[in-house]
Amino acid sequence: MNVSSRLLIVSGLYITCLITANLIAVKIIALGDVFLPAAVIVFPFSYIFGDVLTEVYGFHWARRIIWLGFICNFIFVVFVALGQVLPGAPFWEGQAAYETILGYTPRILLASFLGYLVGEFVNSFIMAKLKLRTKGRYLWLRTIGSTLAGQGLDTSIFIMVAFLGTPAFVPMMILYHWGSKVLIEAAATPLTYRLVNYLKKAENGDHFDTATNFSPFKL
Repeated sequence: MNVSSRLLIVSGLYITCLITANLIAVKIIALGDVFLPAAVIVFPFSYIFGDVLTEVYGFHWARRIIWLGFICNFIFVVFVALGQVLPGAPFWEGQAAYETILGYTPRILLASFLGYLVGEFVNSFIMAKLKLRTKGRYLWLRTIGSTLAGQGLDTSIFIMVAFLGTPAFVPMMILYHWGSKVLIEAAATPLTYRLVNYLKKAENGDHFDTATNFSPFKL
């Protein structure tokens, strides 16, 4: 099976954005009176690269990369946890900071993994189906439409599972997170067009999922 070097690059960028978002999400930033995790500045780019994967290479490749991203993120979390429990050197004074920045509670991890899988697969599914419906036209409609659904589910699942029943839960958090992610994706539409057009020309193809099994579990 021949794998394009460009597919590997886009996949690497996708997974890098995903893990970076999970790493920096611990910091809360202030945008006026709205407070959001710092991950809001990078996580939408994982959806952009996910859109590119589906648009150029098809759902079957996007599905593989989504699962690869999940596995890579899981490996990252396992070794972060291992590093946390290993005994520190006598002169090491950063244990508390390490636990604050890199420590994940099981509830947060469950919320993150569930939101990611549901959101990414819904995003890719809608991208592929809308491409068939629109006969490959209106890329902007497909990218923004799929993000509205995928990011909406991702954000809702994460916040509900992670914070429902705790003092940190504020229903408007879902709207703020979702809206900011969609705005970033919409603002990046010209970049998405350029990348998609370049890859289609370089790969000499434009994939349509006419006979694809859309089960997320069929690898």
